[in-house]
Amino acid sequence: MATSGFRVSFSRIIVGLYIFCIALEHKRFGAAGFKEIRIEHDTDDPLTNGSVTSSTAGTDVDRSELCSTDLSFLGPPYGNMSSSNMVCSPIWNNMVLRYYQRSDNLMTIVLSAVYTTGWVGIGFSRNGMMLGSSAMVGWFNRKGQARIEQFYLQGRHTNQVIADKGELPLNNIPPVVALHGAMIYLAFQAKFEHRLGRQPIILAFGTRYPNHLHLTRHDAKTAVWFDFSQASATNIDISQRKNHGTLGLLGWGLFLPAGAIVARYFKHKDPLWYYLHAVIQFLGFILGLAAVVLGLKLYESMNADIPAHRGIGIFVLVLSILQVLAFFLRPNKDSKYRRYWNWYHHWFGQMALFFGSLNIVLGIQYADAGDEWKIGYGFLLAITLLVVIVLETLSCLRKRRSRDDKSNLPPNFQMNQI
Repeated sequence: MATSGFRVSFSRIIVGLYIFCIALEHKRFGAAGFKEIRIEHDTDDPLTNGSVTSSTAGTDVDRSELCSTDLSFLGPPYGNMSSSNMVCSPIWNNMVLRYYQRSDNLMTIVLSAVYTTGWVGIGFSRNGMMLGSSAMVGWFNRKGQARIEQFYLQGRHTNQVIADKGELPLNNIPPVVALHGAMIYLAFQAKFEHRLGRQPIILAFGTRYPNHLHLTRHDAKTAVWFDFSQASATNIDISQRKNHGTLGLLGWGLFLPAGAIVARYFKHKDPLWYYLHAVIQFLGFILGLAAVVLGLKLYESMNADIPAHRGIGIFVLVLSILQVLAFFLRPNKDSKYRRYWNWYHHWFGQMALFFGSLNIVLGIQYADAGDEWKIGYGFLLAITLLVVIVLETLSCLRKRRSRDDKSNLPPNFQMNQI
């Protein structure tokens, strides 16, 4: 009997350590809520003091077993629904999404995930991005009290994740968060204007407890296209957004400013400056064009409706095309139109650089790209500004030296006639 009891205790310890390691490997979710509803413990498979004793928490769990779980512990109306009526689909990592959509577009949604500490959330987005989306988040605090709330994700920082706000059309049935074995369940109802089809969904979790209504930073998050009509999920390709941003930053943030610097400060290196200017600007134009093309694809695939960013990008592309045409229409130096061409080329180029830089900042902001992008572009701007200051100083010194040399010439100095 003693040996048997030791084996049972040892197996429980092993399972608990296994679940804890899984939770540490996963990273976190990003935006959550706070409302005390109720807590339901399964007496047959309790979760006590944060230790998981259920074997259903592993990532190799049989999905059909998870989907067949009786939801009666959630209480009405969520627990009254038959599992045969609800669509059940694995959606990301160990998260499972259940839903039932009535003919009047009232949808019942139940999200379940392996849980130890922290919070779990699901957000509805217009374009797959966190900014502007609304999320339902649930967790249990240190006292074991259940919390669930809708949040409006206005920005990345905790003070921009606004509790008890959002655009999800929740009905009068209170949302519920509950524990059942090793799993946490978030259940809520929302009545949409139209029947949901292919919808961008944001999923995230964090292993640290929220501080009052302020969510801690997520350990991991993802965005997927979920088709509610077919119960299928497709990952949103985040790399396309990164490629779009990288191309725009290199084209309009690095090459085009570098080409303008060459044209302004290296004309004394004639004709080298001209060829360098033309080549660098052409490379910048190609990168900027590629960024616009990829941005249009993102707009089609993700419905990334950002009018200001898209409009400025197209405007800068038009200015860049006009600059390329100016290269082929460049008049001779002795032409009477040359001064107008210089004026046009200079001011259109300045406008392209200004609006290109502005659009990079807007893109970083709208895409919620993170501090690394802000710091990287800020560093690039600082280096560009420093180079301009140094070259402008050297140019002024060169011009002053040239004027001093001319003023030192005798007034009656003349060149020998040849």
